[in-house]
Amino acid sequence: MKELVFKPIAGRTEDIIDAILQTEEVASCTKQLYAIHLVCEELVVNVVSYAYPEGVEGYLKIQIEKADGYVTLKFIDGGVPFNPLERDMPDVSLPLEERQIGGLGIFLTVQMMDNVSYEHVGNENVLTIKKKIDDEK
Repeated sequence: MKELVFKPIAGRTEDIIDAILQTEEVASCTKQLYAIHLVCEELVVNVVSYAYPEGVEGYLKIQIEKADGYVTLKFIDGGVPFNPLERDMPDVSLPLEERQIGGLGIFLTVQMMDNVSYEHVGNENVLTIKKKIDDEK
């Protein structure tokens, strides 16, 4: 298992995303790379933008494992407890002008990953995503 730790996270969104995508565990998932990239970008932006009160630098740990036909990423932060899976999913059948702002990122995450779970453990938010992989390139 690979673990990446970022502290501080403010202003480092692109660095964090690039570091995730460059790990061997993720970079080797060529067929799933687009979905993993999109979801990681959404999750990192949310943590950097919303997890910590203004003025708090915060941290983000990402644990990455590739095993048993899946790549698993755990996003761990010490920010305000927040379970994005408890939010109402947006009604994507509505015309754009009638939709509520927000919530589309977690909707896409749930749609694009094979498993998404959240837990609050030891004062940390832990959001886990799993994507089934095909090792053939």
